[in-house]
Amino acid sequence: MATSSQTAPSSESLQHVLDQAPNAVELMRNAPTGAYIYPVVAPEFTNWRDEVLAWRKTAVLFDQTHHMDNLILEGPDAHKLLAYTGINSFENFPVDRAKQFVPVTPAGYVVGDGILFHEAQHRYVYVGRAPVTNWLTFHAEYGNYDVDLTVDRRSPSRPMGKAVHRQLWRLQIQGPSAWDVIEKLNGGPVPRLKFFHMGTLNVGPMSVRTLRHGMAGAPGLELWGPYADYDRVRELIMEAGEEFGLVAVGSRAYSSNTLESGWIPSPLPAIYSGGGMLADYRAWLGADSYEANNTIAGSFVSDDIEDYYTTPWELGYGNFIAYDHDFIGREALEQIDPAAQRRKVTLAWDDEDMIRIHASMYDKDAVPYKFFDLPNANYGSSNFDAVVDHGGAVVGLSMFTGYSANERTALSLAVVDPEIEVGDRLHVIWGEPYGGTRKTTVEHHQQLEVGVTVAPVPYSAAVRDSYEGSWRAKGQV
Repeated sequence: MATSSQTAPSSESLQHVLDQAPNAVELMRNAPTGAYIYPVVAPEFTNWRDEVLAWRKTAVLFDQTHHMDNLILEGPDAHKLLAYTGINSFENFPVDRAKQFVPVTPAGYVVGDGILFHEAQHRYVYVGRAPVTNWLTFHAEYGNYDVDLTVDRRSPSRPMGKAVHRQLWRLQIQGPSAWDVIEKLNGGPVPRLKFFHMGTLNVGPMSVRTLRHGMAGAPGLELWGPYADYDRVRELIMEAGEEFGLVAVGSRAYSSNTLESGWIPSPLPAIYSGGGMLADYRAWLGADSYEANNTIAGSFVSDDIEDYYTTPWELGYGNFIAYDHDFIGREALEQIDPAAQRRKVTLAWDDEDMIRIHASMYDKDAVPYKFFDLPNANYGSSNFDAVVDHGGAVVGLSMFTGYSANERTALSLAVVDPEIEVGDRLHVIWGEPYGGTRKTTVEHHQQLEVGVTVAPVPYSAAVRDSYEGSWRAKGQV
C-alpha cells in the first residue's frame, strides 16, 4: 500500500499526549488550538449578512477548496475497506454516485462523517474533516488492504502569506438562481440529475466533474477539478453569474449555512477510550494530529470522555445503518435501542437573552457574558453546551451555535432526550464554568441561562420542504 508522507504518524503519539494529561476532557477543554478555522478563503467578499441572504434570494458560490481533506482511495480492495469501516450499505453504489459516509468505533460511537465519491472503478474520494481521513488511513494499514491512498490535507489554518498547495479545487453553486448560472456556464441545458448523482459540466474550455447537491434548499451543483485550474474556473463562474445576482460567500458566512440546513459538522471523534484496536489507533495517531489537538468548548463538563460521544441516531444517521454487511461497530449498534437515543433538533434562542449577551460588552461594572460571535459563535472544534430543563437537569447537548441572518434568530443544533418535543421550552447554559478555560478563544466571562424553544431540523422551512438529502427532508422531529 502506498500512502502520502502526510499520513505517517509522528514520533510521539496521541496516546503519549493523553498519558501526560490529567484526563482527555481536561486536555481538550484547555487545548490552545481554539476554534475550527475555515482557512485561506476571504472572510467576506461583500458582507456576511448579504452573503447569507443571497443563498435564499439569488445564488451563491461556496468555496470548499481549503477547509477539508481529500482522501483518494484506489485499488482492488478500496470497496472492501470502505464497506468494513462504514455503517452504510455498499450493495448499490455504482460509479458516478456519492453518499454521506459514516464510520463508527467498535462500541458504536461516531468517528466522523463526510462525503464519499465513487469516481471510477476501484477509485473513491472521501471529502471531509481529518478524523475520517485518519481512521481510513489507519485501517488500510491495520487490515493490510490492497489499496493506494493519496492524502490531500486541508490547507493550513494560518498560512501567514506562505503558498498554499492543494490537489483539487472544490466549489458549489447554490440558491434559487443556481441553475440559471449553471446552464449559462455550460452553454446550454444541463440534465437535472438525481440527488448525489455525478456528471460533468463545461466551464469555458474545461470539462469539470459535478455532484448534484442542494445545500441551500434549491437544486445546485458541486464542482471540482485540478487545483491548477482554480483561479480560471472561479473567474468564469463569477462572470456567468453576474446577471443572476451570484454572490461569492466568504469563510465567515459559509459555516452558518448548517444552522439552517441541520448538519452537525464536528462531532467529537469517539477514539479517546477503549482498548484493542482503539488503543493501537491512539498509538498510531501522531501528537500533531487533529485528534491530539482537538478542543472541547462549552458549559457541559464531565470527567468521562464518553459522555461527549454520539451515536448515529443522535446525529440523524440512523437510517444510514445497513446490516447487510460486516462492519466495525455492527454488533454494538445491534444492541442499541434507537427509540432510547437522543434526537437532533434545532434550538431557537430567545431574542431578549441574546440582547442581554451582547449588551453585557458595554457594562463597565460587571463581568460580561461569553462573547457571542457573528454569525458563528462556536469557540472550540467540538462544542458542548448543556441543555437543561426548568429543574436544571441536563436533557441534551447544544453542539453548533450561531446566528441566521435569514431567520433573524440565534440558533443551535442540539441532541436532546427522546421525550423532548417541538415547542418545548428549555435553557442552554451559555459560557464555561468558573470564568472559562485556557483556550485561546476564551476570555474571562460569566455564564447565562438562555431560554430556547425546541424546533425541527432543518430549521428552515424552505430546506425542510425541498431538500432531497434523506435526513434533512421534512424535518427530524
